[in-house]
Amino acid sequence: MSVRHSTALSIRNQLAGTVTSVAPGEVMATVQVRLEGGQDVTAAITLEAVKDLGLGEGSEVGILVKSTEVSLATGPVEGLSIRNRFPGTVTEVATGGAMASVKVAVEGGKLTAAITKDAVDDLGLAVGTPVVALVKSTEVSLTGR
Repeated sequence: MSVRHSTALSIRNQLAGTVTSVAPGEVMATVQVRLEGGQDVTAAITLEAVKDLGLGEGSEVGILVKSTEVSLATGPVEGLSIRNRFPGTVTEVATGGAMASVKVAVEGGKLTAAITKDAVDDLGLAVGTPVVALVKSTEVSLTGR
């Protein structure tokens, strides 16, 4: 599901969801969002952004993540502080001289990871490879819908 914007964005990863909770801190808040496919996403954003977007339980939001902020794992993911873990399957691998773009189908959408060509080779990534896409909550941006 893509997010509709009045301006075009270079950010490849645009998903849609609904806020399930907002936990405010002194300066930052943790916002839980459920994607249309059922996957939960955690975003750590400023309290000012929560207020500016008028976020609360039930708010519809767009989720934006730069492809350079998506990491991939091919094995079990344990013992990490990264909150957002999206199991999926590689659907496309495009490599250049040093970098690669890897598209991953996940429940409720798709994600693109910009990783090194060496990482693609080391992980043996190809169409059909099962992976887990990893995104730190501080790298998730939200927009109003």
